[in-house]
Amino acid sequence: MKLILRWLLLAAALLLVAYLYPGVTVTSFTAAMIAALVLGLLNTIVRPLLVLLTLPVTLLTLGLFLFVINALMFWAAAGVIDGFAVKGFVAALVGSLIYSLCGMVIDVAVERLFNR
Repeated sequence: MKLILRWLLLAAALLLVAYLYPGVTVTSFTAAMIAALVLGLLNTIVRPLLVLLTLPVTLLTLGLFLFVINALMFWAAAGVIDGFAVKGFVAALVGSLIYSLCGMVIDVAVERLFNR
């Protein structure tokens, strides 16, 4: 139940990103749900590998390169899914930042809800 609620809230957060930032477009809630699923899978499978491969650059930039990796995951998800579009790298960077902030708020809220 917790996983399904988090997934639905992250899909809503993706719609919020599209509403707040014009460089990100989501056509429907179904597209947002699929995009949230694909983003979760990319962040679970591909992101750790990219972080490991770019560890020297990440250390050299004091962790700021992780923002680039997040933007690449966001952009890759938009490239795979119909109904979810990102207009360039800057839009992917801003969109991933907003989405990550929403994700942190959602994680805290879901944890507090289910720990009662």
